[in-house]
Amino acid sequence: MSDNAVPETADFWFDPTCPYAWVTSRWIGEVEQVRNISVRWHVMSLSVLNEHKEDISDAYKAHIARAWGPVRVIVAAAAAHGQEVIKPLYDAMGTQIHVHGNGDLSDVVDKALAEVGLPAELAAAATTDAHDASLRASHEEGISQVGQEVGTPIVAFNGTAFFGPVITRIPRGEEAGKLWDATLTLAGFPYFFEIKRTRTEDPQFG
Repeated sequence: MSDNAVPETADFWFDPTCPYAWVTSRWIGEVEQVRNISVRWHVMSLSVLNEHKEDISDAYKAHIARAWGPVRVIVAAAAAHGQEVIKPLYDAMGTQIHVHGNGDLSDVVDKALAEVGLPAELAAAATTDAHDASLRASHEEGISQVGQEVGTPIVAFNGTAFFGPVITRIPRGEEAGKLWDATLTLAGFPYFFEIKRTRTEDPQFG
């Protein structure tokens, strides 16, 4: 790990149902083992991002209708128990969704709350808009830095935000550190905005 006295910072916005955000978040976890970094976790919402879009498939519309639940529960849990519960809840939900393939998001929420040791009644937040103002504010904080035509994750590196990096495999150890170093280098150029190519494989979680 780098012995720099002042850690580099990453602000990470995620929707717990997004497989690409999950892979990128696991990369950040690897980076924490080999670089001196400080990570702050925030929610965003694919449901909010796409709620007024018409040019999406019926299947994706059904997904984003269901995707309100987990992120609402995270926001409600943070309001009641502090920001420090965001990451453990994300880890628990993401493991259920992406690693175990659990498509029953109500069950995902119940199991995640139990794993983290939070009250089961927080699951009720999934079906109410009581915390949507806070959810939308967190979403807007991230999306305002990169624009509307992106997705999740959004990551700000020392204050410079991008959609991504979008990766399909989880770099481990020093490989993760090298990708972090490269991303910091790109973020250091204020006139750099985008590198992109068509994805040729689905996310892999192993």
